[in-house]
Amino acid sequence: MSLSLLTTILLTLIHTHLAMSFTVILPDSAQLEGPQPGSSMAKNGAKTDPQEQQAVYDIMRATGNSWATDIPDVCRGRWHGIECMPDKDNVYHVISLSFGALSDDTAFPTCDPTRSSISPSISKLPHLRTLFFYRCFSYNPQPIPSFLGQLGSDLQTLVLRENGHIGSIPHELGNLTRLKVLDLHKNNLNGSIPVSLGRISGLKSLDLSSNQLSGSIPNLTFPAVRVLDLSQNHLSGSIPNTLLSCNSLLKIDLSHNRLSGPSPNINGLEELILVDLSYNSFIGPFLSPLNNLNSLQSLILKGNPSMSATIPNNAFENLNNLIILVLSNMNLQGQIPESLGRLPKLRVLHLDRNRLNGSIPTSFSKLNGLSELRLNNNQLVGSIPFSREMIWRMRRKLRLNNNLGLCYDAKSGLGDDLDTLFDAGIGHCDKPKPVPLQHISTVDEGIIRSSTKSAASLHKLSLLSQIIQLSAVFLFTFCLF
Repeated sequence: MSLSLLTTILLTLIHTHLAMSFTVILPDSAQLEGPQPGSSMAKNGAKTDPQEQQAVYDIMRATGNSWATDIPDVCRGRWHGIECMPDKDNVYHVISLSFGALSDDTAFPTCDPTRSSISPSISKLPHLRTLFFYRCFSYNPQPIPSFLGQLGSDLQTLVLRENGHIGSIPHELGNLTRLKVLDLHKNNLNGSIPVSLGRISGLKSLDLSSNQLSGSIPNLTFPAVRVLDLSQNHLSGSIPNTLLSCNSLLKIDLSHNRLSGPSPNINGLEELILVDLSYNSFIGPFLSPLNNLNSLQSLILKGNPSMSATIPNNAFENLNNLIILVLSNMNLQGQIPESLGRLPKLRVLHLDRNRLNGSIPTSFSKLNGLSELRLNNNQLVGSIPFSREMIWRMRRKLRLNNNLGLCYDAKSGLGDDLDTLFDAGIGHCDKPKPVPLQHISTVDEGIIRSSTKSAASLHKLSLLSQIIQLSAVFLFTFCLF
């Protein structure tokens, strides 16, 4: 996979943060030493290797694509999802097989989800470089077959994504020593991460996320790895130092596990773009200075309530490319450092649900690109440093409620018509604090209208009751005379 394509994928992840991105790493044809897709049509009477042709027939039948058996030569009658390349004798070999509808524009053969399986005949394709299955076995759960470890030494990309695979990761996959991409995202795999994967020294992307893997992360070393995603599993223990020495990492995501121990030192991973260590049990002190991470664009540490530390004043110096910083629910204490307001590209900042005190730094007024800020549920006091334009720009994405005493200066140009401030209970610093109104979603509007009607009805009944009472008094007085 080329660096430019991988970087594009990561940037997509970063800029669509908080909504899980669908990141599939597709085969990079530029790595293939031969014709590009579409140029492998046989010429001069060349034909597909007969043994490989029969293997493709078996594989297609196993996935519910029996139509392929009517094609006399699978490389000459090629379809999207198969790539072939000739050798020096002009015999064509299958180098890529892909299954599953990624999108309307990606017409790989789909699988029959009720009866599909991976045929052992795959091991008869010795020149295979890419094998890709997506959502193929969801209704027929099966383990990842160990015979995949017998695939030829040319295999570079193995993607078994969202297939419903069960059982453990076969240790035989460690035999695929020339793999560049291993993607087993979102299956039902359990057990531990095989130590044998450490034999794949040239691995560039490892995605084992969204499974049920348990145990500790083994001491794996991948000198060339760019993407490491082990998120949404049941992994425990500390992060091994071997992983933190993979200097080529662009993305590391270990979120939603049960990892513990001291907060890791990632300052040596100078090429990092995205770090997500959220929802674990790391303990303080706060991350060591990150001044070497000049490329870092997204840092997500939320949901580590045992961190219980202060944010060092110099924690984010030199992070001039940081776009997203999420430090929610970490039991952070002390004041918000002024240096946070000097991050020129910051767009999203979450510091909510901590125990931060003091005032909001005046440097925050210079965060002109800020589009989302959460400071709610802290112990902040004093005047807010935001302009009217900043508040209007963020609207409901500015959350300041449930603090001890935030207010705004009457001379700042902020008026009482700003619902964002009123709903958060923020008023003039020299006036009593307004009673905050809970934000009402569209779901509650019907209840509000119903309550309004009920209030109006009660008002009418009250008036009627008063009229009846007055009438009774009048009649009683009339009778007396």
